[in-house]
Amino acid sequence: MGLMELHTELEAHIGRWRGYVQRRQAISAADVEEMEDHLREQVADLQANGLDDDEAFLVAIRRLGNLDAVSREFAREHSDRLWKQLVLVPEDLDDAAAPRWRELGVVLALAVGAGVAVKAGLAWLGDDGGLLARNAGLLVFPFLAGYFAWKRRLTGRVAAAVAIPFVALAVVLNVYPFGSPGSTELLAALHAPVVLWLLAGVAYVGGKWRSDGRRMDFVRFTGELAIYYTLLALGGAVLIGLMFGVLQIVGLDLEPVMEDWILPFGVPGALIVAAWLVEAKQNVVENIAPVLTRVFMPLTIVMLLALLAVLASAGGLVDVDRGLLILMNAILVLVLCLLLYSISARDSLAAPGLFDILQLVLLAAALAVDAVMLTAMLSRIAEFGFSPNKIAALGLNLLLLVHLAWAAWLTIGFLRRRRPFGALERWQTRYLPVYGAWAAIVVVVFPLVFGFA
Repeated sequence: MGLMELHTELEAHIGRWRGYVQRRQAISAADVEEMEDHLREQVADLQANGLDDDEAFLVAIRRLGNLDAVSREFAREHSDRLWKQLVLVPEDLDDAAAPRWRELGVVLALAVGAGVAVKAGLAWLGDDGGLLARNAGLLVFPFLAGYFAWKRRLTGRVAAAVAIPFVALAVVLNVYPFGSPGSTELLAALHAPVVLWLLAGVAYVGGKWRSDGRRMDFVRFTGELAIYYTLLALGGAVLIGLMFGVLQIVGLDLEPVMEDWILPFGVPGALIVAAWLVEAKQNVVENIAPVLTRVFMPLTIVMLLALLAVLASAGGLVDVDRGLLILMNAILVLVLCLLLYSISARDSLAAPGLFDILQLVLLAAALAVDAVMLTAMLSRIAEFGFSPNKIAALGLNLLLLVHLAWAAWLTIGFLRRRRPFGALERWQTRYLPVYGAWAAIVVVVFPLVFGFA
C-alpha cells in the first residue's frame, strides 16, 4: 500500500493510528483505507524532504484536514507524546456530536429482538433441555452480528460469508440425532458459542479477518464487552434485588415475572446494549483496560502457583478428580483471555517493563499448570480409555500449550530487545482462528466419530 518500505517503528505508529481510526463511529473501512493511503503518501513526501520517521508521521497526521476531530481525540488519549502538541487545536463548535437516536433505536430493536427470540426458544424448546442448550447461542448471536453488519455496512458478500456458516451450524445442531443426555451433545452446546462468537467477529472487523490490526481490535472489543456486560449485570442485579425487597414488603411476588420476562429479555438484551456501549465509549474503556490487567495479572499468578501446589499434593495424576481437571481447564482459558486483553491494552511502542516480566511469569505458571494437566489427562486416557470429553479436553490443552509456549518465547525475545512487541501481538491474533476451527470440529465431527453418544 505504501510508496516505499518504512521502518518498523514508523509502521507501528501507522498501525496504531489505523486501529484508532477504525474504531471511530463515522468512519467506514473504505474511508480508513483511503486515509491511510493519503497518510503514507504524505509521510513519503516529508521523508523525501529530509524529515525523519517520527517527524514525518507527526506532520502528516496534522495535515489530514478531514481528520481534525479524530486527531484531537487521538492526541488526548496519547497526551504523553508529541501528537498532543501538533494536533490538539481548538474544536469547532459545529462539530458537536448530534444525539445518536437512530443508532440507539437500532440497538434497542435488536435487543428486544434477541429477547423475543429467547422467549420463543424457551416456549418451543423448553421441554427439551438439550435442544435448548444447543440452540442458546443461535437465539442471540445473530442479533449481535446483525448490529455489527449494520454498523460496518457490510457488503452482500461479507454478509453471506457470515450468514451461511450461521445457517450451517444451526442445521448441524438441530439435525444431528444426538443422544440426550450425551457427551457429544454437551460438547456441541459448549463449543457452538465459540464458533458463533468468531463469526460475529468477522462481522465486527467488516470482513477483514486477515488484518492483524482488526483482529486485535476484536480481541480488545471482547475484553471491553465482558467488562460492560458484567457492570450491567451487577447493576441490574442490584436494582432487581431492591425491587424484590420492596414488593415483598407489600406482599407481591416478583419471581414469576423475573423468570418469564425479566431474565429472558434482560440477559440477551444486555449483550447487545453492552456492545453498543463499547462502540460508543471506546476512550473511557481504553483507560480502564490497563488498570484492570495490572490488578488481575499479579493475582492470577498467585492463583496459578497455588493451583500448582494443589495439584502437586493431589497424589497420583490418574486419581486427580475429573471435576478439578475441568475447573483447571476453565482457569487456563481465563488466563488466556487475560493475556490477550493485557496485550491488546498495552502500548506497543513502549519499552519492556515490569509488567512484561510479570506477563512472562504468568505464561510460565500457566505452562506449568497445562503440562501437569496434560500429563493427568494422558494418564486417565491410558487407564480408562478414550471418550469424547477426554479428547476434547486434550485437544484444547494441546492448543493452549502451543499458544502459551510460543507467546512465552516471543515475550523473552521482546524483553531481550531482540523482537518487537508487534510480533507478540501478531501471534495472538493469527492463532485465534485455530480455536474456532477446533470448536467447529468438536461440534461437527465429534458426534459422527463417537456415534452421537
